[in-house]
Amino acid sequence: MQIQKKSDIEFIIIMASLMSLASLSIDALLPGLPEIAKTIGISDPKNNQLLVTIIFLGMGFGQLISGPLSDSIGRKNTIYLGFSLFTFSSLLCIYSTSMEMMIIGRFIQGIGLSAPRTVATAMVRDRFVGDYMAKIMSFVTVIFILAPIIAPSFGKLMLSNFGWESIFSSQLLFGLFVIIWLWQRQPETLSPDKRKQMSLSLFTNGIKEFAKHPQSLTFTFMSGLILSAFMVYLSSSQQIFQEQYGLVEEFPFIFSGIAIVIGLSTFLNGSLVVKFGMLKLATNFTILLCCISLTYVILFFGEPNPNFGILLLFFVLMLFCIGFIFGNINALAMQPMGHIAGIGAALFGFIGTVLAVPIATFIGRFIDTTALPLFAGFAICSGTSLLLIYYYKLVLKKASLKQSTS
Repeated sequence: MQIQKKSDIEFIIIMASLMSLASLSIDALLPGLPEIAKTIGISDPKNNQLLVTIIFLGMGFGQLISGPLSDSIGRKNTIYLGFSLFTFSSLLCIYSTSMEMMIIGRFIQGIGLSAPRTVATAMVRDRFVGDYMAKIMSFVTVIFILAPIIAPSFGKLMLSNFGWESIFSSQLLFGLFVIIWLWQRQPETLSPDKRKQMSLSLFTNGIKEFAKHPQSLTFTFMSGLILSAFMVYLSSSQQIFQEQYGLVEEFPFIFSGIAIVIGLSTFLNGSLVVKFGMLKLATNFTILLCCISLTYVILFFGEPNPNFGILLLFFVLMLFCIGFIFGNINALAMQPMGHIAGIGAALFGFIGTVLAVPIATFIGRFIDTTALPLFAGFAICSGTSLLLIYYYKLVLKKASLKQSTS
C-alpha cells in the first residue's frame, strides 16, 4: 500500500511539523547550553542536562491533560491551547535570570508542547490502523527527524549572530507558521459525535481500558526504557563531544550527521514494516541494540574514551537501531486504543516519559570523564525491553492456547 494521495502527503508533513516543535525546542538549544549556563549562573556542567530532561518531564505530565482534552474539545482546539502555553513559557525562558526560572520555563514549555506531540499521534490513529499506521508513523518520523538534523546547526547560527535568546524566538516563529498551516489546511479528525464530555470518569475509564490491554502496557513501558537511553544521549551529547573530545565547533555537524542515520533507518522501517510486521522488526533491532551497546561496555570498561572514530561508529550503529524501534513500539502500543486514541496517546506518553526522566537523570549523573555510562544505560534499557517483549509473547501464547482449548 503506497502513500500517493496528495492529502495523505500533506497530512504526514503537518503531523511531522507539529511533532518537530518539541524536537526543535530540545535540539536547537544544545549548542547554546554553555552560554545559557553562564547567563543564568549554572556552575556544574552536569546541571546543563536538566534544561533538556525537564522539558521531557513537562511533556509527560502535560499529556495527561492534552490527551483527554483532545477527546473532548477536538484535536485542533487542543493544539491551539498548547501552543498558547508554549508561547508564554518561551518568553519566560528568554527573560530568565536564574537556573530556577529557566527550569520552570522549560517545564511549562514541555506542558505546552505535549499538545501537538500527543494530539498528532492521536490524529494519525484517527485515520489509520495496524501496520499501515506504523508505515504512516514511520514517514511522519522521517520528516520529524529533519528537526534534529537541522536544529543544532541552526541553533549555533542563531547563537553566534543574535545570542541564545534568539533560539527561543525562532522556535516561536516556526510554531506560528505550523499552527496557521494546520488551521487552514488540516480538517479536524475527530467528529463531534465521537467526542466525550470532559470529566474525571473519562480519565479513569481510559486508564481502566488502557490497563486491559497487555500489548499497550508492554510497549508503553518499553518506550519509557528506550526513551530514557535516547534521552541520555540527547542531554549528554554536548558534554561528550564538546568537553570530553574538544569538538566544540564540530558538534552541531556531528549531531546532525547522526540524526541523518536515525532518519535513514526510520525511512527503511516505513518501507519494511508492512512486509515483516511491527513486532518482528522491533524485537530484532532491540536485540541488535543490546548487543552493540554491551559490546562497547565489555571492550572499554575501566578504560578512557576510545578514538573518536570508534565512539562515532558505535553511536551510529546504536541509533540506527533506534530508528527501527521507536515508530513500531509507538504503533504497537496504540493499536488497541483506536476508540480512545486521545487518552491512549496521553497515557502512552505520560507513562513512558515519567519512567524515562528519572532513569535518564540517574544515568546522566555518571557521565563525567568518559561516555561509558551512556552505553551501559543503553545495554540495561534494551536488555530489559527484551524481557518485556518476551513476556508479551508468552502472554499471547497462553491466550492462544486457552482459546484453542475452549
